[in-house]
Amino acid sequence: MTMAQKMNVESFNLDHTKVDAPYIRLAGKVEGTKDTIYKYDIRICQPNEEHMDMPGLHSLEHMMAEFSRNHHERVVDISPMGCQTGFYLSLINDDDYEGVLDLVEKTLRDVLDATEVPACNVVQCGWAASHSLAGAKEIAAAMLENRSEWEKIFKEE
Repeated sequence: MTMAQKMNVESFNLDHTKVDAPYIRLAGKVEGTKDTIYKYDIRICQPNEEHMDMPGLHSLEHMMAEFSRNHHERVVDISPMGCQTGFYLSLINDDDYEGVLDLVEKTLRDVLDATEVPACNVVQCGWAASHSLAGAKEIAAAMLENRSEWEKIFKEE
């Protein structure tokens, strides 16, 4: 299947059969009048071959959203992909790729050290019953095990 026309969503224009997860790549930037938002694709699982289970992904989302801000003051958002293969990280006025790799590594190490999932309760979470600290730690550990591969985005041809 080929992509006949350019889509509005950047990731829809990415050939998911050619990427080689895990990786971290700059997926786009939006320039405003004073600030620029940089969006990074943190791909944990190989598209269409594997995905994160929802309780682990959900807990990892909570922890990455909370812990990343301990290491970087310009985090706008960390959001899970609907396909359950990764996350998007948005930063304001920061295009330091090496810094992003460092931020993700530190954040995932915090996940491994965590003893609970932040905001895992019915007051602070919309589906508090769907969490797994162990699942989040398993995902984080697997991503960290492959740290040396994060800069390689595409498969060898």
